[in-house]
Order: sequence, then structure tokens, then C-alpha cells
Amino acid sequence: MSISIYDVTVPVFTRMLNNLLAIMDKAEASAAERKFDAVVLADMRLAPDMIPFRGQVMIATDHVKGCVSRLAGREVPSWPDTETTFPELRARIQRALDLLAAIDPADLDGGEARQVVLKLGGKDVEMNGLAYVTERALPNFYFHVITAYAILRHAGVAIGKRDYLG
Repeated sequence: MSISIYDVTVPVFTRMLNNLLAIMDKAEASAAERKFDAVVLADMRLAPDMIPFRGQVMIATDHVKGCVSRLAGREVPSWPDTETTFPELRARIQRALDLLAAIDPADLDGGEARQVVLKLGGKDVEMNGLAYVTERALPNFYFHVITAYAILRHAGVAIGKRDYLG
């Protein structure tokens, strides 16, 4: 049995986004228990020069929509980055999950060989789909999901590795 580009993207993204939703549930419960608005968590960051939690979620979902769209040879959907609350962030994650659910394995057939062009540092960088997934899309997606997790953990939300992994 061979593993397809679909197998290493859509189920992985789906699982991790669902795990992120579960972590957000715990964060909201923690905020309610400690009697503060969860919007405080949405604006938290680990360092002054880092993107806040809400930005980490936006970028993680951007990598999801960009990856599956590019691999399918489709235009990447444009979503405004306007979410500031947990319900809005949750809706954005759900939009990404809906996009993933609409992707059929056949949509990504040949995606590993499809040429992907990214704008990096103001320059067009071209790579095949497999290199894009393994060197750009998945590492960036994981970076932003784990950073979102770390922000909430740093804020005192009682989450651990099992929550991250699901």
C-alpha cells in the first residue's frame, strides 16, 4: 500500500485542527473559572515581538487552505484576518475543516509532482508539491499550532501533550 499526498495532509490537518478546538474549549473554561474574558487569551503572545494566539490560529488555517488548494491546482481562497474572539477563531477553524472535508483524495492525485510557486522574501520560489508539503506547509502549520498551544499553556491553561496530540 502506498501513501498518497492526501494521506499526509488532509487527515493530519483535520486531526490537529480538531485538537486545537478542544484546547480552545479548555482555555475558555479556564478563563471562565478564573473569571476573565477569553479575549485576553486571544491577544496573548509568548514574547513582545511574536504574533498573538489569534494570529497563530489564522496562520495555521492559512497553511491548511493554501496547501490543499495548491496541491489540487486550485486558487487559494482569501479569508480576511479579522477574527479577535474565540468564537470567531473557532468559526475560522471550522471553515478550514469544511474545506478539508470537501477535498476528495482524487482532488490531490498528482499533487506531489505539481509545481507550486510561493512568494518568499519578495521572490517567486518554485518547488514540487512533495517538497512544498514536507519543507513548507506541514512544518509551518505545526509551528503555528504548537505556538498557539504554548501561549495557552503559558497562560496557565491546564493542557498537556495529550491535548496537543489528541
